[in-house]
Amino acid sequence: MTSLKDKTLFISGASRGIGLAIALRAARDGANVAIAAKTAEPHPKLKGTIYTAADEVLAAGGKALPVLCDIRDEAQVMAAIEATVAEFGGIDVCVNNASAISLTNSQATDMKRYDLMMGINTRGTFMVSKYCIPHLKKAESPHILMLSPPLDMKTKWFEHSTAYTMAKFGMSMCVLGLAGEQKSAGIAVNALWPRTTIATAAVGNLLGGDAMMRASRTPEIMGDAAYAIVTRPSREFTGNFCIDDKVLYANGVRDFERYRVDPSVPLMSDFFVPDDDVPPPGVTVQPLPSAGGAQTAR
Repeated sequence: MTSLKDKTLFISGASRGIGLAIALRAARDGANVAIAAKTAEPHPKLKGTIYTAADEVLAAGGKALPVLCDIRDEAQVMAAIEATVAEFGGIDVCVNNASAISLTNSQATDMKRYDLMMGINTRGTFMVSKYCIPHLKKAESPHILMLSPPLDMKTKWFEHSTAYTMAKFGMSMCVLGLAGEQKSAGIAVNALWPRTTIATAAVGNLLGGDAMMRASRTPEIMGDAAYAIVTRPSREFTGNFCIDDKVLYANGVRDFERYRVDPSVPLMSDFFVPDDDVPPPGVTVQPLPSAGGAQTAR
């Protein structure tokens, strides 16, 4: 599959940020996109709703189905998937993008927030995948893609935010398990993670405001990397934990400057990128505080 024309993507959390970038890249091929998210009304701090995202998908050349869906709710997930199949005739790609974050230690994490992260990140990812799989089995080259990190089991990723790390690694464990479970069915299951921080609301609101946004790449790099993964033949590429710029470099991309928010500001590494993961030639990334040395390749 070299194009997503007339293919159907079910994307959780697609009303903004990385999820929307993935939707728009698919739309440029003429794909059908189910925008499954819980934002129907404008939020004072968060840009975008399922309806504004649908308008952008249409403007980019795709077809859109805005679906109000809280992925913690089993009935809503089932209804959203069934609505997608009724509208477009099936599902070719399931993208588990929806996520909740709280960078707090055990004493600062209240149990309501813990349940939110586990409910959306780990349980929601498992459940959306579970109910998409019967439809994916009917597709020509079906994919499940998690926006989750490599399973780098180091204390430094847990010690400051145990609950969040558990919830994100739970998504990645779904990749390991489902890739094995669905291999014989030909359903590819992979993970995608950014090398750098991405200019999204989460980064702007939680990780340092404008300064961190300027040290980030745009969501488009994740949209392009996701596209490169889900257009590969599903039986040839499964069970992988991918980093965005390495995926694109393998696909012939050499210019990563166009993804930078501000080329004059050094890029900042994202959480969970393993220390031994070498960036593409010419890419230099500053480490997170207390996360080791800068990663550089020339």
